[in-house]
Amino acid sequence: MANPFVHVELLTTDLAKAKSFYGELFDWRLEEVMQGAYTLIHVGEGTGGGMMTHPMPGAPSAWFAYVGVDDVAAATEKAKSLGATVLKEVTEVPEAGWFSIITDPTSAVLGLWQSKPRS
Repeated sequence: MANPFVHVELLTTDLAKAKSFYGELFDWRLEEVMQGAYTLIHVGEGTGGGMMTHPMPGAPSAWFAYVGVDDVAAATEKAKSLGATVLKEVTEVPEAGWFSIITDPTSAVLGLWQSKPRS
């Protein structure tokens, strides 16, 4: 299938509480990365994700999805041409890939993700 959901992220107001809750609820393996600023969620089979403290003070906790694309810059431009608003321009995640964040014409927010080639 082209362009599957590839990553789901929790932006939370209480990272410690979220890690405890979801770790116990689903028996996920949680791995702290980026000096504890980000926690990877390993689920076994299926789409994994991550958790982090919400970057927007005062915003509620929320789950956020990313769709995999072959070329994040081209996909971001195509989204703009179709009426999307770009909230976050293409940004590199060192050693992992690139992402952008868009709002579709109905105001739904979505992440676009391009993985770096594996060596």
